[in-house]
Amino acid sequence: MGARGRIFIFVLLTAAAATGASPQEPPAPAPPAASQTAEPPLSLDEAFALATANNRTITAARLRRAIDQAGIDVAKERPNPDLRYEQAKETPHQSLTASQPIELGGKRGRRIALAEAVMRTGEAELARTLAEVRAEVRRAYYGLAATQTRLAIALDLQGIARRARDVASERHEAGAVARLEVVQAELNLDEAENEATAVAGERDASRAELNSLIGRDPRAPTQVVEDLADVTLPAAEAAAAAAMAGNAELAVLDRQTAEAVARAALARAQQVPDPTLEGAVTHDAPGEFVWGWRYAVGVTVPIFTRHRAAVRVEEATIAQLKAQREALVQRLEGAVGAALVRANTQRRQYLRYREEILPRSREVEAMAEESYRAGQTNLVALLQALRAAREARAKAVQAAYDYQVALAELQRAAAVGPPP
Repeated sequence: MGARGRIFIFVLLTAAAATGASPQEPPAPAPPAASQTAEPPLSLDEAFALATANNRTITAARLRRAIDQAGIDVAKERPNPDLRYEQAKETPHQSLTASQPIELGGKRGRRIALAEAVMRTGEAELARTLAEVRAEVRRAYYGLAATQTRLAIALDLQGIARRARDVASERHEAGAVARLEVVQAELNLDEAENEATAVAGERDASRAELNSLIGRDPRAPTQVVEDLADVTLPAAEAAAAAAMAGNAELAVLDRQTAEAVARAALARAQQVPDPTLEGAVTHDAPGEFVWGWRYAVGVTVPIFTRHRAAVRVEEATIAQLKAQREALVQRLEGAVGAALVRANTQRRQYLRYREEILPRSREVEAMAEESYRAGQTNLVALLQALRAAREARAKAVQAAYDYQVALAELQRAAAVGPPP
């Protein structure tokens, strides 16, 4: 080896030593774990509590109580007296008159009873609003849970498709398969990524819907518990009895009927004329007296208006409300029975997917991927297995969501109103 060769080797060794001795850059700090930064998943009971406290529809319904309480105070008011001073040219030249209307027929008591009935109607409507919002929260909650599960499934299948693409590339490089299998695997991966993107958008939309119901910012990163608790469903007779005894919609009709009865009683009381008592002090009647007095009693004669039409209006309203209640009872009997049948059917379907179909589907996925990796099957068989697994998981998620929707309908039908 010549001198130039030895010098070249020496330079290379020196450069290698300098590179090895140079200080290494410290590794970048690992990002914090998602579990340390994300909020804990929201339970259904917590969602109900947040909706009860923050939902604007419920807040607006609660404000009616102040209005109804003010209505009771208005009903308790009594008529004010009238005071009139007169200066006349004829005698007596001056007079001071006071008059006081007297309510007969129990009008004030009827007004108070009507205002209290209106308040009880407001309480029943608040209970109905609470039941409706709870049903909406339940649907939105499990809608978000379903999309979360669908997104996890889509990401899982995306990972399987990526691994299949990698295996296809390796087998193609080894000359075991044609280029067509690589293209098919890449196409399958593109479809899986596209589906994951679409499901992520559905997840964000479901999250915004739930956030609006529980009073959170629509963009808040709310997560819900995906495990669905199994619920023991009541018997058909018990569910129907509960709905008939305490349904919030029935309670509203009952309170509206009581309100109409109170209005009819007030209309009957309005048929009784109210007298007006009047007393006056007179002054300055030359030649007759200096100070004098007079009194009078006035009453409205019911010739043209007797308030009978108002009574007929309220009686017709009572008859209509009773007919509406009977129709609602008939409709509730069918609704409760149908909701219970749907809930039982969806429950059996959901449990079968959870306990039998999904475990077998995951086993088939693993076997298909392992067989393709080992070269025992082709890509077409793997893709068919993945599509079948995807469909099975999607049906399982839909069955779970349908089960919760059926429970929401059953809960709404048998929702308990305010105490009588």
